[in-house]
Amino acid sequence: MSRRNLIIILGLLIVPGIALIGLIMKSPEGQTGGEALIGGPFELIDHTGKKVTDRDYRGKFMLVYFGFTYCPDVCPTELQNIAGALDIIGERRRKHLVPLFVTIDPERDTRELMATYVDNFHPDLVGLTGTPDQIRKIAKAYRVYYKKVKEKDSPDGYTMDHSALVFLMDDKGRYVRHFSYGTDSEQMAKGLKKAIDRRFPAS
Repeated sequence: MSRRNLIIILGLLIVPGIALIGLIMKSPEGQTGGEALIGGPFELIDHTGKKVTDRDYRGKFMLVYFGFTYCPDVCPTELQNIAGALDIIGERRRKHLVPLFVTIDPERDTRELMATYVDNFHPDLVGLTGTPDQIRKIAKAYRVYYKKVKEKDSPDGYTMDHSALVFLMDDKGRYVRHFSYGTDSEQMAKGLKKAIDRRFPAS
């Protein structure tokens, strides 16, 4: 791993965590105190070309991850962890959950490219893109950091630095908890099972 990639990963681990300490006063998991200031309305386009808003996913938990298709390692690793967790929790729980991959690189991540990309990870994974302004709005709502960085060896001469948390929102769009970068599939699945079973107990 290059020194630059190591610095980026350390930033992904440290900066979002510091920001969340000040933003999260209480989650439904009872991890802190107050109400989380994470999440909110959005309008985007899914990988099938359909216009969607946050209200289209009401009644289901949302597992939300921000990244981009040209990401060399961080995003594929997180999406593989998400895919593994989805397989572990089983079909019954997956019916109550929609996993969302939101691009922070809308200039390159077209609807068609997102469709091809998410298909590589899990059939339930939904890719979301939109205009730069739409992406800015949802990233701001989720307190997600991202920035274009010039890099000669990358496609189009730039790459994207970004935070790498995975957010779990409940069936009313409220923050439940987040999973830090590098959380493996088993640990993520454990957290998903706990939240989903509390809201939708097995019959």
